Amino acid sequence: MNAALAPTPPETRLPPAKRKVRIATASLAGCFGCHMSFADIDLRLLQLAQWVEFDRSPLTDLKTVHPCDIALIEGGVCNAENVEVLRAFRRAATILVAVGACAINGGLPAQRNSHDVAKLLTHVFERDRNLAHGSHVPNDPELPLLLAHVHPIHEIVRVDYFLPGCPPTAEVIWKALTELLAGELPSLPYPIIRYD
Repeated sequence: MNAALAPTPPETRLPPAKRKVRIATASLAGCFGCHMSFADIDLRLLQLAQWVEFDRSPLTDLKTVHPCDIALIEGGVCNAENVEVLRAFRRAATILVAVGACAINGGLPAQRNSHDVAKLLTHVFERDRNLAHGSHVPNDPELPLLLAHVHPIHEIVRVDYFLPGCPPTAEVIWKALTELLAGELPSLPYPIIRYD
């Protein structure tokens, strides 16, 4: 039987809650792969819906975060808007979880950290022969200000738990989330976070 379709083992079944737990999610600088991995818990999403309600997340399309019990943040911090969003989530959440390599160490977006951002932008927008003559670096006030470096989220706010991986597997996300929902500390034994 496909693991995603298998019944949930008894140790991850939770008792009926007095109220649903509020969960919010955000993707900062990254590929959105951690949210896709979250969706890979498949039919268990229906079980999860018995225990939680979603605040700001791609499932609700809310633009602001409200007080919540758990916030799952993926992606590094690369611009001023990311800083603002991350701080809003930290203020709103009782528990904040860094999900994936980009949130934990900057991941792939942080590879630009060894380069000067202004020089990179000039090279891409003004010197690329494939762009129209006279192209320039965008400077519209609607665009968020880029930071000189991409930061992992723990350099900006306090993080309560880290879920490693690029992305963490659906099983890692499910295990950590169900343990948090049960009021337990997430335990991620080496075999489930081993990536070699």
